[in-house]
Amino acid sequence: MARRGRPSRAAVYQRLDDAVGELRDRMGGLPTPTEAQDIWSNLWHREAHNSTAIEGNTLVLREVERLLEEGRAVGSKPLRDYMEVRGYADAAHWVYGRAIEPGGWSDGELITLQEVRHIHYSCMSPVWQIEPHPDASTGEGPGNFRQHEIAEFPGGMKPPSWVEVDALIRGWVTEAVSVTESGDDPLPEVLARSHNSFEHIHPFLDGNGRVGRLVVNLMLGRLGYPPAIIYKRDRDKYLRAMRRADQAEYGPLGELIARSVTDNLHKFVLPAVAGPVKLVPLAALATPDITENALRVAATRGRLRAVKGDDGAWRSSKKWVDDYLASKFQRR
Repeated sequence: MARRGRPSRAAVYQRLDDAVGELRDRMGGLPTPTEAQDIWSNLWHREAHNSTAIEGNTLVLREVERLLEEGRAVGSKPLRDYMEVRGYADAAHWVYGRAIEPGGWSDGELITLQEVRHIHYSCMSPVWQIEPHPDASTGEGPGNFRQHEIAEFPGGMKPPSWVEVDALIRGWVTEAVSVTESGDDPLPEVLARSHNSFEHIHPFLDGNGRVGRLVVNLMLGRLGYPPAIIYKRDRDKYLRAMRRADQAEYGPLGELIARSVTDNLHKFVLPAVAGPVKLVPLAALATPDITENALRVAATRGRLRAVKGDDGAWRSSKKWVDDYLASKFQRR
């Protein structure tokens, strides 16, 4: 049951469906990184920062942006931290490109075993060069499956024996390629189950969380969705949701994924694709200076130029919002 003032999980999923429908039907779908470099750069910086921060990386967003855009190691953090971000960013950049323009990698599949191993290789190689895992054998480097047993995690989850990993991860890929939007279960929960299953197998000696989140984003991109970014502030919520998923309860993790993808659609994708004049939902026009609710009130009162669609949703444009804000300032 949803808490008072908080939308239900079903409403969260519907909001995601509506936003993706808006992108596909009115904007031509998710643009490629080549077509919309600014969109993907914003997502790239935030994902590289937050996904590594969840694992304990100490770089702040400003340091990540300077590292990725200028190649400069700003600050005095451990070299390992810079290499972790650099590796994750390299892998994420590859994921964004291959998600929409797969070339010869996927053979039309949603994910392949080769891609899983390549993501791990790209993600872990930079840090491995300066600080390899102390327990790694010669056959456990980046891109190779573990040959060690993994201790039980907090919460009771115990990864399988390393001798089972190869067969289990191949079975995981077989299940993952069947993920679609047309199944009985909501897509976010299907992806949550897939993500949790990957983490349970724990195929690599190190980097499984980072690679698992990148794999989800590769699948999302191939389905026409922007990436999900689990923010550092949501780390505890994410870990709790993963523990619930260990018990076959995928709703909390699915909701976290859905909220993240919807936020990225509204904050980064729809406004940039629409430009200044195309009509988009008010959620995509909200800023720190004016909330979606304030825009809705202004539209309802006729102060903001907006159009109410047959679906009951108000739509406006960046230009109309700018005009409204300018006139509001003049009135004051």
